[in-house]
Amino acid sequence: MDYLFLIVSGIVIGIVVAAPIGPVNLICIRRTLAYGPVNGFLSGLGAALGDGVFAIVTAFGLTAFSQLIEGFATILELVGGAMLIGFGVHIFRADPRDGRDEAGLRVKDGAPTSLLRAAASTFALTITNPATFFGFAALFAGLAALAGEEATFLGAAITVAGVIGGSVAWWFALTAITGLFHAKIDAQIMHRINQISGVAVAGFGLAVLGHLLIVQIS
Repeated sequence: MDYLFLIVSGIVIGIVVAAPIGPVNLICIRRTLAYGPVNGFLSGLGAALGDGVFAIVTAFGLTAFSQLIEGFATILELVGGAMLIGFGVHIFRADPRDGRDEAGLRVKDGAPTSLLRAAASTFALTITNPATFFGFAALFAGLAALAGEEATFLGAAITVAGVIGGSVAWWFALTAITGLFHAKIDAQIMHRINQISGVAVAGFGLAVLGHLLIVQIS
């Protein structure tokens, strides 16, 4: 088995899953601008850990856990959609001069408790999105078809490591580039960014709940 192919494929999958502009990307960009690159990167790391969980479940074929995710897909979507709306409202109303995060708690870039909350919140948003799991399932199925060889635990572990590495690399690049503008953003611009980000994040939440409602009706 070509392990170089597997790790490169894993990295590509990690980037493909993380890169599309969605609520987590917006939250990481906003936190980087508001609280600094460390806070933004740790927020991305929480999402990368969530991606890692889904990658492990998919790669190692943890049937019981995957069935649990499928069985609770409706509840997860409901929780995830509500969280996104709540985040969006808090971001929209946030005063950039106040230094408080989405939970209303004061943030200091580099403070362990702030960084832990930053990572935990994006991990929760990622893990409550069943679409991410199904996306991984489709990508891994395509990878298996390309590899054309019998799967092994070592191959699965290498692929998962690649996925996490690719996801982490994306969040590092995103927050590093965004961090270059951190010192140049004043309170007025940050207030406008908060409003736009808040509306967008809440919009994602409404879309999730709308999709859930359509599925339940049909």
